Amino acid sequence: MNAPLIVQALRTPRGAAKASGSLHSLSPAQLLAGHLSELRERSGAAIEQVTDAVFGCVTQTGEQGGNIGKIACMLGGWGSQMSAVTINRYCASGLSAVSWAAQQAMAADSLTLAGGVEMMSRVPMLSDQPPFAQDADLARQIDYLPPPWSSDLVATRLGLSRSDCDAYAALSQARAVAARALPMPSRVPVHDAQGQLLLDHDENVRESSTAEKLAGLKAIYENGAQELDTWALRREPELGRIVHVHTAGNAPCMADGAAAVLLGSPQAVRAAGLPARARILACADACVPLVQTGAVQASEEALRRAGLQAGDIELWEVRDSFAAITLHYLRSLNIPLERFNVNGSAIALGHPLGATGAMLISCLLDEMDRRELRLGLVAIAGAMGVATAAVIERLPKGLHA
Repeated sequence: MNAPLIVQALRTPRGAAKASGSLHSLSPAQLLAGHLSELRERSGAAIEQVTDAVFGCVTQTGEQGGNIGKIACMLGGWGSQMSAVTINRYCASGLSAVSWAAQQAMAADSLTLAGGVEMMSRVPMLSDQPPFAQDADLARQIDYLPPPWSSDLVATRLGLSRSDCDAYAALSQARAVAARALPMPSRVPVHDAQGQLLLDHDENVRESSTAEKLAGLKAIYENGAQELDTWALRREPELGRIVHVHTAGNAPCMADGAAAVLLGSPQAVRAAGLPARARILACADACVPLVQTGAVQASEEALRRAGLQAGDIELWEVRDSFAAITLHYLRSLNIPLERFNVNGSAIALGHPLGATGAMLISCLLDEMDRRELRLGLVAIAGAMGVATAAVIERLPKGLHA
Protein backbone atom coordinates (compact mmCIF):
# COMPACT_ATOMS: atom_id res chain seq x y z
CA MET A 1 0.00 0.00 0.00
CA ASN A 2 1.39 3.39 -0.98
CA ALA A 3 0.60 5.32 2.19
CA PRO A 4 2.82 7.43 4.46
CA LEU A 5 4.66 5.50 7.16
CA ILE A 6 5.36 6.42 10.77
CA VAL A 7 8.93 5.43 11.56
CA GLN A 8 8.99 6.69 15.14
CA ALA A 9 6.70 8.73 17.39
CA LEU A 10 7.77 10.10 20.78
CA ARG A 11 6.34 12.39 23.43
CA THR A 12 7.52 14.04 26.60
CA PRO A 13 5.68 13.55 29.88
CA ARG A 14 3.18 16.35 30.41
CA GLY A 15 4.32 18.84 33.01
CA ALA A 16 2.20 21.09 35.20
CA ALA A 17 1.77 24.53 33.61
CA LYS A 18 3.00 26.58 36.54
CA ALA A 19 6.25 28.04 37.78
CA SER A 20 6.70 25.08 40.13
CA GLY A 21 6.08 22.60 37.30
CA SER A 22 8.92 20.21 36.55
CA LEU A 23 9.50 21.42 32.98
CA HIS A 24 9.23 25.17 33.66
CA SER A 25 13.01 25.69 33.78
CA LEU A 26 13.32 24.81 30.08
CA SER A 27 12.43 27.15 27.26
CA PRO A 28 10.06 25.84 24.56
CA ALA A 29 12.95 25.63 22.09
CA GLN A 30 15.04 23.63 24.57
CA LEU A 31 12.22 21.21 25.34
CA LEU A 32 11.42 20.49 21.69
CA ALA A 33 15.09 20.43 20.66
CA GLY A 34 15.96 17.85 23.29
CA HIS A 35 13.04 15.75 22.15
CA LEU A 36 14.06 16.00 18.49
CA SER A 37 17.58 14.95 19.44
CA GLU A 38 16.16 11.85 21.12
CA LEU A 39 14.08 11.10 18.01
CA ARG A 40 17.22 11.28 15.87
CA GLU A 41 19.04 8.87 18.21
CA ARG A 42 16.20 6.36 18.41
CA SER A 43 15.23 6.36 14.74
CA GLY A 44 18.72 6.13 13.28
CA ALA A 45 17.68 8.43 10.41
CA ALA A 46 20.43 10.39 8.71
CA ILE A 47 20.00 14.16 8.78
CA GLU A 48 20.36 14.49 5.02
CA GLN A 49 17.48 12.06 4.44
CA VAL A 50 14.94 14.41 6.06
CA THR A 51 13.77 17.23 3.80
CA ASP A 52 11.14 19.17 5.74
CA ALA A 53 9.47 19.54 9.13
CA VAL A 54 6.07 20.76 10.34
CA PHE A 55 5.31 21.60 13.97
CA GLY A 56 2.24 22.76 15.85
CA CYS A 57 2.28 25.61 18.35
CA VAL A 58 -0.76 27.68 19.24
CA THR A 59 0.57 30.67 21.16
CA GLN A 60 3.31 31.80 18.79
CA THR A 61 4.70 34.78 20.65
CA GLY A 62 7.71 35.51 22.83
CA GLU A 63 9.68 32.32 23.44
CA GLN A 64 7.33 30.43 21.11
CA GLY A 65 7.56 32.94 18.28
CA GLY A 66 9.87 33.14 15.29
CA ASN A 67 9.02 29.72 13.82
CA ILE A 68 9.84 27.79 16.98
CA GLY A 69 9.91 24.51 15.05
CA LYS A 70 12.79 25.63 12.85
CA ILE A 71 14.75 26.93 15.83
CA ALA A 72 14.28 23.65 17.71
CA CYS A 73 15.40 21.60 14.69
CA MET A 74 18.67 23.50 14.58
CA LEU A 75 19.19 23.24 18.35
CA GLY A 76 18.28 19.54 18.23
CA GLY A 77 21.01 18.65 15.78
CA TRP A 78 18.98 18.24 12.61
CA GLY A 79 21.17 20.66 10.69
CA SER A 80 20.63 24.10 9.24
CA GLN A 81 19.79 22.85 5.75
CA MET A 82 16.41 21.37 6.68
CA SER A 83 13.40 23.59 6.19
CA ALA A 84 10.61 23.81 8.79
CA VAL A 85 7.32 25.55 9.42
CA THR A 86 5.23 26.10 12.55
CA ILE A 87 1.44 26.05 12.17
CA ASN A 88 -1.59 26.98 14.27
CA ARG A 89 -4.85 25.08 13.88
CA TYR A 90 -5.64 25.75 17.53
CA CYS A 91 -5.79 22.54 19.59
CA ALA A 92 -5.58 20.41 16.43
CA SER A 93 -2.19 21.91 15.50
CA GLY A 94 0.01 18.95 16.45
CA LEU A 95 -2.08 16.38 14.58
CA SER A 96 -2.41 18.71 11.60
CA ALA A 97 1.38 19.00 11.59
CA VAL A 98 1.64 15.21 11.29
CA SER A 99 -0.90 15.23 8.46
CA TRP A 100 0.93 17.99 6.58
CA ALA A 101 4.30 16.32 7.04
CA ALA A 102 2.88 13.01 5.79
CA GLN A 103 1.65 14.74 2.64
CA GLN A 104 5.07 16.37 2.18
CA ALA A 105 6.77 12.98 2.54
CA MET A 106 4.58 11.43 -0.13
CA ALA A 107 4.88 14.39 -2.49
CA ALA A 108 8.67 14.59 -2.23
CA ASP A 109 9.21 10.83 -1.74
CA SER A 110 11.28 11.60 1.34
CA LEU A 111 11.45 11.53 5.14
CA THR A 112 9.87 14.38 7.10
CA LEU A 113 9.57 15.48 10.72
CA ALA A 114 6.43 16.56 12.56
CA GLY A 115 5.34 17.31 16.08
CA GLY A 116 4.47 20.17 18.36
CA VAL A 117 5.31 22.08 21.49
CA GLU A 118 3.54 24.25 24.05
CA MET A 119 5.05 25.55 27.29
CA MET A 120 1.99 27.02 28.96
CA SER A 121 3.89 27.71 32.18
CA ARG A 122 6.12 30.16 30.29
CA VAL A 123 3.89 31.35 27.43
CA PRO A 124 0.34 31.54 28.81
CA MET A 125 -2.66 30.86 26.61
CA LEU A 126 -3.92 34.01 24.82
CA SER A 127 -0.67 35.90 25.52
CA ASP A 128 -0.40 36.43 21.76
CA GLN A 129 -3.47 38.67 22.19
CA PRO A 130 -5.69 37.15 19.48
CA PRO A 131 -8.26 39.64 18.21
CA PHE A 132 -11.27 37.49 19.14
CA ALA A 133 -10.17 37.67 22.79
CA GLN A 134 -9.48 41.42 22.69
CA ASP A 135 -12.34 42.80 20.63
CA ALA A 136 -15.89 41.93 21.74
CA ASP A 137 -17.42 43.35 18.54
CA LEU A 138 -15.16 41.21 16.37
CA ALA A 139 -15.92 38.15 18.51
CA ARG A 140 -19.64 38.70 17.92
CA GLN A 141 -19.13 39.18 14.18
CA ILE A 142 -17.34 35.85 13.82
CA ASP A 143 -19.51 34.05 16.39
CA TYR A 144 -16.57 33.25 18.65
CA LEU A 145 -17.52 31.54 21.89
CA PRO A 146 -15.14 30.62 24.72
CA PRO A 147 -14.62 26.83 24.73
CA PRO A 148 -15.98 26.29 28.28
CA TRP A 149 -19.18 28.08 27.40
CA SER A 150 -19.68 26.33 24.05
CA SER A 151 -19.15 23.03 25.86
CA ASP A 152 -21.94 23.98 28.27
CA LEU A 153 -24.09 24.64 25.21
CA VAL A 154 -23.42 21.10 23.96
CA ALA A 155 -24.27 19.70 27.40
CA THR A 156 -27.57 21.61 27.35
CA ARG A 157 -28.44 20.39 23.86
CA LEU A 158 -27.78 16.76 24.84
CA GLY A 159 -29.39 16.97 28.25
CA LEU A 160 -26.14 16.06 29.98
CA SER A 161 -26.00 16.69 33.71
CA ARG A 162 -23.14 17.80 35.91
CA SER A 163 -22.97 14.25 37.30
CA ASP A 164 -22.66 12.84 33.74
CA CYS A 165 -19.67 15.08 33.09
CA ASP A 166 -18.04 14.47 36.47
CA ALA A 167 -18.44 10.69 36.06
CA TYR A 168 -16.53 10.78 32.77
CA ALA A 169 -13.82 13.00 34.26
CA ALA A 170 -13.41 10.63 37.20
CA LEU A 171 -13.06 7.71 34.77
CA SER A 172 -10.35 9.57 32.83
CA GLN A 173 -8.45 10.20 36.07
CA ALA A 174 -8.82 6.60 37.25
CA ARG A 175 -7.55 5.25 33.93
CA ALA A 176 -4.57 7.60 33.99
CA VAL A 177 -3.71 6.49 37.52
CA ALA A 178 -3.93 2.82 36.53
CA ALA A 179 -1.76 3.43 33.46
CA ARG A 180 1.12 4.67 35.60
CA ALA A 181 2.08 1.04 36.19
CA LEU A 182 2.33 0.36 32.45
CA PRO A 183 5.53 0.75 30.41
CA MET A 184 5.31 3.71 28.03
CA PRO A 185 8.15 3.16 25.52
CA SER A 186 7.34 6.29 23.53
CA ARG A 187 7.27 8.61 26.55
CA VAL A 188 10.75 10.08 26.85
CA PRO A 189 12.02 11.39 30.22
CA VAL A 190 13.18 15.01 30.13
CA HIS A 191 16.59 16.08 31.46
CA ASP A 192 18.19 19.48 31.83
CA ALA A 193 21.43 20.59 30.15
CA GLN A 194 23.46 19.04 32.98
CA GLY A 195 21.76 15.67 32.53
CA GLN A 196 19.63 15.90 35.66
CA LEU A 197 16.21 14.27 35.39
CA LEU A 198 13.39 16.81 35.36
CA LEU A 199 10.34 14.64 34.67
CA ASP A 200 9.64 11.02 33.77
CA HIS A 201 5.88 10.78 34.39
CA ASP A 202 2.75 12.77 33.57
CA GLU A 203 2.61 15.34 36.33
CA ASN A 204 -1.03 16.45 36.28
CA VAL A 205 -2.75 13.17 37.21
CA ARG A 206 -4.77 13.53 40.42
CA GLU A 207 -4.88 10.18 42.22
CA SER A 208 -7.50 11.32 44.72
CA SER A 209 -9.96 12.58 42.11
CA THR A 210 -13.42 11.00 42.39
CA ALA A 211 -16.86 11.93 41.10
CA GLU A 212 -17.83 12.90 44.66
CA LYS A 213 -14.89 15.29 45.01
CA LEU A 214 -15.44 16.70 41.52
CA ALA A 215 -19.03 17.49 42.47
CA GLY A 216 -17.76 20.03 44.99
CA LEU A 217 -16.07 22.24 42.37
CA LYS A 218 -17.69 25.42 41.10
CA ALA A 219 -18.80 25.61 37.48
CA ILE A 220 -16.61 27.88 35.36
CA TYR A 221 -19.59 30.10 34.51
CA GLU A 222 -21.46 29.66 37.78
CA ASN A 223 -21.37 33.41 38.41
CA GLY A 224 -21.61 34.83 34.91
CA ALA A 225 -22.09 34.31 31.19
CA GLN A 226 -25.50 36.02 31.06
CA GLU A 227 -24.57 37.82 27.84
CA LEU A 228 -23.48 34.57 26.21
CA ASP A 229 -26.60 32.81 27.45
CA THR A 230 -28.79 35.53 25.98
CA TRP A 231 -26.93 35.26 22.67
CA ALA A 232 -27.55 31.52 22.47
CA LEU A 233 -31.17 31.62 23.54
CA ARG A 234 -31.98 34.17 20.83
CA ARG A 235 -30.87 31.56 18.30
CA GLU A 236 -32.03 28.45 20.16
CA PRO A 237 -34.98 29.55 22.31
CA GLU A 238 -36.16 25.96 22.62
CA LEU A 239 -33.31 25.32 25.08
CA GLY A 240 -34.97 27.52 27.69
CA ARG A 241 -31.71 28.10 29.56
CA ILE A 242 -28.05 27.13 29.35
CA VAL A 243 -26.94 24.63 31.99
CA HIS A 244 -23.39 25.34 33.15
CA VAL A 245 -21.82 22.01 34.08
CA HIS A 246 -18.11 22.37 33.34
CA THR A 247 -15.51 22.92 36.02
CA ALA A 248 -11.74 22.82 36.34
CA GLY A 249 -12.18 19.13 37.16
CA ASN A 250 -14.05 17.97 34.05
CA ALA A 251 -12.09 20.14 31.62
CA PRO A 252 -8.53 19.67 30.32
CA CYS A 253 -5.83 21.20 32.49
CA MET A 254 -3.06 23.31 30.98
CA ALA A 255 0.31 21.62 30.56
CA ASP A 256 3.84 21.81 29.20
CA GLY A 257 4.97 19.24 26.65
CA ALA A 258 6.35 18.34 23.24
CA ALA A 259 6.02 15.57 20.67
CA ALA A 260 8.00 14.46 17.64
CA VAL A 261 7.18 12.08 14.79
CA LEU A 262 9.38 10.83 11.94
CA LEU A 263 7.48 9.96 8.77
CA GLY A 264 8.30 8.92 5.24
CA SER A 265 7.03 7.57 1.98
CA PRO A 266 7.39 3.78 1.66
CA GLN A 267 10.14 4.24 -0.89
CA ALA A 268 12.10 6.68 1.28
CA VAL A 269 11.77 4.53 4.40
CA ARG A 270 12.88 1.48 2.43
CA ALA A 271 15.87 3.35 0.98
CA ALA A 272 16.89 4.49 4.46
CA GLY A 273 16.67 0.92 5.76
CA LEU A 274 14.37 1.95 8.62
CA PRO A 275 11.64 -0.13 10.28
CA ALA A 276 8.14 1.39 10.32
CA ARG A 277 5.79 1.38 13.32
CA ALA A 278 2.60 2.20 11.44
CA ARG A 279 1.05 3.62 8.33
CA ILE A 280 -1.41 6.48 8.04
CA LEU A 281 -4.40 5.18 6.11
CA ALA A 282 -6.20 8.53 5.96
CA CYS A 283 -6.31 12.01 7.48
CA ALA A 284 -9.11 14.56 7.40
CA ASP A 285 -9.86 18.06 8.66
CA ALA A 286 -13.26 19.49 9.44
CA CYS A 287 -14.88 22.59 10.85
CA VAL A 288 -18.30 23.11 12.37
CA PRO A 289 -20.06 26.30 13.50
CA LEU A 290 -19.71 27.60 17.03
CA VAL A 291 -18.75 24.57 19.10
CA GLN A 292 -15.91 22.07 19.54
CA THR A 293 -17.70 19.05 18.08
CA GLY A 294 -15.82 18.96 14.75
CA ALA A 295 -13.86 15.84 15.69
CA VAL A 296 -16.95 13.81 14.83
CA GLN A 297 -17.02 15.09 11.24
CA ALA A 298 -13.23 14.84 10.86
CA SER A 299 -13.31 11.24 12.10
CA GLU A 300 -16.19 10.28 9.84
CA GLU A 301 -14.37 11.72 6.83
CA ALA A 302 -11.08 10.01 7.72
CA LEU A 303 -12.94 6.70 8.08
CA ARG A 304 -14.65 7.24 4.72
CA ARG A 305 -11.31 7.93 3.02
CA ALA A 306 -9.84 4.80 4.59
CA GLY A 307 -12.83 2.69 3.48
CA LEU A 308 -13.67 1.81 7.09
CA GLN A 309 -16.54 2.08 9.57
CA ALA A 310 -16.35 3.21 13.18
CA GLY A 311 -16.90 -0.39 14.27
CA ASP A 312 -13.66 -1.42 12.53
CA ILE A 313 -11.55 0.73 14.87
CA GLU A 314 -10.08 -1.31 17.72
CA LEU A 315 -8.66 1.61 19.74
CA TRP A 316 -9.52 5.32 19.86
CA GLU A 317 -7.23 8.06 21.15
CA VAL A 318 -9.24 11.27 21.23
CA ARG A 319 -8.35 14.42 23.15
CA ASP A 320 -11.05 14.50 25.83
CA SER A 321 -11.60 18.21 26.06
CA PHE A 322 -14.57 19.34 28.11
CA ALA A 323 -16.50 16.29 29.27
CA ALA A 324 -19.69 17.08 27.35
CA ILE A 325 -17.75 17.34 24.08
CA THR A 326 -16.27 13.90 24.72
CA LEU A 327 -19.63 12.35 25.59
CA HIS A 328 -21.07 13.88 22.41
CA TYR A 329 -18.25 12.23 20.42
CA LEU A 330 -18.82 8.84 22.04
CA ARG A 331 -22.55 8.96 21.37
CA SER A 332 -22.20 10.24 17.80
CA LEU A 333 -19.91 7.40 16.71
CA ASN A 334 -21.32 4.75 19.08
CA ILE A 335 -17.91 3.93 20.54
CA PRO A 336 -17.58 1.37 23.36
CA LEU A 337 -15.85 2.91 26.39
CA GLU A 338 -13.51 -0.08 26.63
CA ARG A 339 -11.93 0.97 23.29
CA PHE A 340 -11.76 4.69 24.05
CA ASN A 341 -8.96 6.65 25.79
CA VAL A 342 -8.11 3.59 27.82
CA ASN A 343 -5.21 5.29 29.65
CA GLY A 344 -6.92 8.61 30.28
CA SER A 345 -6.51 11.73 28.20
CA ALA A 346 -6.32 15.52 28.52
CA ILE A 347 -8.74 15.88 31.45
CA ALA A 348 -6.35 13.80 33.54
CA LEU A 349 -3.01 14.25 31.78
CA GLY A 350 -3.18 17.85 30.61
CA HIS A 351 -3.31 19.60 27.26
CA PRO A 352 -0.19 21.40 25.93
CA LEU A 353 -2.13 23.02 23.09
CA GLY A 354 0.19 22.70 20.09
CA ALA A 355 1.66 19.34 21.10
CA THR A 356 -1.31 17.22 22.19
CA GLY A 357 -2.45 16.15 18.72
CA ALA A 358 1.00 14.74 17.89
CA MET A 359 1.31 13.20 21.36
CA LEU A 360 -1.83 11.16 20.71
CA ILE A 361 -0.04 9.28 17.90
CA SER A 362 2.53 7.78 20.27
CA CYS A 363 -0.08 7.20 23.00
CA LEU A 364 -2.13 5.19 20.51
CA LEU A 365 0.82 3.20 19.17
CA ASP A 366 2.12 2.24 22.62
CA GLU A 367 -1.25 0.79 23.60
CA MET A 368 -1.79 -0.87 20.21
CA ASP A 369 1.62 -2.54 20.57
CA ARG A 370 0.68 -3.73 24.07
CA ARG A 371 -2.60 -5.22 22.85
CA GLU A 372 -1.32 -6.26 19.39
CA LEU A 373 -4.12 -4.38 17.63
CA ARG A 374 -4.14 -3.27 13.99
CA LEU A 375 -6.52 -0.32 13.51
CA GLY A 376 -6.71 2.86 15.56
CA LEU A 377 -8.00 6.39 15.21
CA VAL A 378 -6.65 9.67 16.60
CA ALA A 379 -8.82 12.80 16.69
CA ILE A 380 -8.80 16.24 18.25
CA ALA A 381 -11.07 19.26 18.06
CA GLY A 382 -10.24 22.87 18.84
CA ALA A 383 -11.43 26.44 18.97
CA MET A 384 -13.48 27.97 16.16
CA GLY A 385 -14.88 24.50 15.38
CA VAL A 386 -11.71 23.12 13.72
CA ALA A 387 -10.75 19.46 14.02
CA THR A 388 -8.37 16.85 12.60
CA ALA A 389 -8.46 13.05 12.59
CA ALA A 390 -6.20 10.26 11.36
CA VAL A 391 -6.74 6.53 10.85
CA ILE A 392 -3.64 4.54 11.80
CA GLU A 393 -2.69 0.96 10.92
CA ARG A 394 -0.12 -0.53 13.27
CA LEU A 395 2.52 -2.67 11.59
CA PRO A 396 4.23 -5.71 13.13
CA LYS A 397 7.38 -4.78 15.04
CA GLY A 398 10.54 -4.62 12.99
CA LEU A 399 8.71 -4.51 9.67
CA HIS A 400 10.65 -2.75 6.95
CA ALA A 401 8.82 -0.85 4.25
